[in-house]
Amino acid sequence: MKTKWTIDSSQSDVLIKMRNSIIAYLAGTINKFDGHIDIDNNEIADASLQFSLDVNNKDTKLEQIDSHLKMNDLFDVNEYPIISFKSTSFEKINKNINFLKGNLTIKNITRPIELDAEFMGINAYDGDAKAAFEITGKINRKDFGLTYNSFNQNGGLALGQDIKLIANLEFTA
Repeated sequence: MKTKWTIDSSQSDVLIKMRNSIIAYLAGTINKFDGHIDIDNNEIADASLQFSLDVNNKDTKLEQIDSHLKMNDLFDVNEYPIISFKSTSFEKINKNINFLKGNLTIKNITRPIELDAEFMGINAYDGDAKAAFEITGKINRKDFGLTYNSFNQNGGLALGQDIKLIANLEFTA
């Protein structure tokens, strides 16, 4: 039987990670997550996701290895505070391999991206059924105008070329 599950924004989060200097954990309680997945006999049949992350929100749960200044410099958060994603298609290859395609917007630059999607399973929590979904991928930061770079103590570049995205999404029926 096919069941439509909606995203639980308060239980979802996104991790933005770059080599060496920036790790930002953006929790769902502040940021907006919308979307659904359809599950047919414990298998994902379709997925549609959309989320917006306010990287300049002072109340955002934010962890960083380095200073907040580097986050401001890289993302130019005062002028471009929102990072958003809207899915365009979901492709199920087999039980463990799924691809989520969509448009990612950073600094008002929108590019199509493809992400890996893993269905973690269904569990009951406080009497409610929950479905967990993890989305991972990486983007080239320069494709989105993220050209800021800092230097480490030895004069080498401190920021990596790629940004890793990890979204942990929880759904309820």
